[in-house]
Amino acid sequence: MTPPALDAPDVASNLARIAAALERLVPPQAPAFDDRAADAYVWHAEPLPGWLEPVNKINAVPFKLLRGIERVSDILLDNTRRFARGLPANNALLWGARGMGKSSLVKAALGAVSAEKPGVLALVEIHREDIPTLPELLKQLRNSKRRFILFCDDLSFDAEDQHYKSLKAVLEGGIEGRPDNVIFYATSNRRHLLPRDMVDNERSTAINPGEAVEEKVSLSDRFGLWLGFHSCSQEDYFAMLDAYVAAYGLKIDQKRLRAEAVEWSMTRGSRSGRVAWQFIQDLAGRLGAKLDAPKAK
Repeated sequence: MTPPALDAPDVASNLARIAAALERLVPPQAPAFDDRAADAYVWHAEPLPGWLEPVNKINAVPFKLLRGIERVSDILLDNTRRFARGLPANNALLWGARGMGKSSLVKAALGAVSAEKPGVLALVEIHREDIPTLPELLKQLRNSKRRFILFCDDLSFDAEDQHYKSLKAVLEGGIEGRPDNVIFYATSNRRHLLPRDMVDNERSTAINPGEAVEEKVSLSDRFGLWLGFHSCSQEDYFAMLDAYVAAYGLKIDQKRLRAEAVEWSMTRGSRSGRVAWQFIQDLAGRLGAKLDAPKAK
């Protein structure tokens, strides 16, 4: 039995639907990289070969408000300034206590140096799961005249995770090496980026335990700077609060401020920069104040 013939409008409609279906099957094209579009970017591994999304507003704390970590702040700022000037600088691993400003310091250092030398630096955030695509990211950054800080927040690896080998090769190994216009900053709660039981397991099961352990911990050796962050004292906690109160012009008696802040920290079971900021947000809300931007001094 011969199927009924389609008239011209039906044929055109069917062809249009087929064409639309085929277009949906084609992966979207990654936008072209504009290295002057913003001062920060987020790396997306998909669609291949990956693309950089500009970030118009960086979520950053001003450098002057970071208290209790002055020593490591000065070291990282000096390293970042040298990198911005085209001088030798090290990859940096910021490790240690939770909530003590590791990621805030990276963004604050970028802001401080960018204020001194506008347009020279840009921050590129890469997620831990996208570490294997680092070579493709470096390929896109290598020929730029701008200098880039690659930033991976909360970097760590689990027992079955082999991504750390990709990072080792990119940081100091590989035939091409790290481009001169790129440096790598990472934060982690672990000094060696790998869980202790993973290292202990290698020690107990490997034919040559020493070599196996060395391979695991050598990743941290690729970072020239190890900056340790430790739980803050009550004095440092109060210094953080005083800095925020002064910067945002919050009207509160110091005795009341400290009493409420101590109670707040006790309910959280810790003192840290994060806890101090969370208290300040709660305080500002109760006072009916906004935390738009620090007041100039």
